[in-house]
Amino acid sequence: MKGLEKRSLGKTDASVTFMGFGALEIGRDWGLGDKTRPEEDEAITVLNGVLDTGINMIDTASAYHLSEARIGKGIGGRRAEYFLASKCGEHSRESKTYYDFSYEAVAGSIDSSLELLHTEQIDLMQIHFGPDAQKVVDDGETVRAMQEAKEAGKVRLLGASCGGNIAEQCVDLGVFDAMQIDYSLMNRRDEGLIARCEELGVGVVIKGGVGRGRLTPKVLDHMDELDDGAREKVTALLELADGDGEQLMAMALNFLYQSSGVTSVLLGSKNLAHVKSNIELLEREIDQSVMDQALALTT
Repeated sequence: MKGLEKRSLGKTDASVTFMGFGALEIGRDWGLGDKTRPEEDEAITVLNGVLDTGINMIDTASAYHLSEARIGKGIGGRRAEYFLASKCGEHSRESKTYYDFSYEAVAGSIDSSLELLHTEQIDLMQIHFGPDAQKVVDDGETVRAMQEAKEAGKVRLLGASCGGNIAEQCVDLGVFDAMQIDYSLMNRRDEGLIARCEELGVGVVIKGGVGRGRLTPKVLDHMDELDDGAREKVTALLELADGDGEQLMAMALNFLYQSSGVTSVLLGSKNLAHVKSNIELLEREIDQSVMDQALALTT
């Protein structure tokens, strides 16, 4: 199945499933429509179900509140079955978060993540950029803490979650093995960056691949929550999908699958049935003429 196809993470020896699991919603109130995170037992059921499908890419962050702890408790005993990615720089303070990119804060955050995740090593540690990202890059304290964690064996690979000029600068630093980029039929801004990463052997992990829920069946009940620009794009894409929300999502997933520069696409959910449905939707064949029309609408 396409979603379970494994792709190399850039020039590293890591291999991850095309479809990955974004663990934001299992630990933090988030999402289009119902934003309430699930109870712990429900979250653990989803996590184990994700691994049972064959998905081996799990992405979390210290800022996702209970996510890391739930991963550690729920599937820490199955650690050999998945590639584990987390993030540092944005920190949890229920029910909000705060940013601290100092060396001390980042080093401490990595140690805390290791403990919560019940693991001796995190496969990919990424900078969770926020306000004043340029200062984070210029100061270099976050990268230094991450590099030292890598040297100590606490972290296997390094990455950054960002886009635009900051992402270009991160690629230029030459220390990152992967970039996490917001990219979808709704947002193709960093298409050139993805191509550059592929050329340089930098892995690309996609966040926002289904437009943060706007390219899924869920959007049909929440069109009034979209701003005018997003509503216009979604409406046009829905017309191509004959008003079918599942077909809309199938288009969005196949668009990403066709990109050889994309290593893995993170799809978050607090519902195991949705995870399984996502895998099935990627199997739908989309007529290339329809895809071409979708691309013309979103340039």
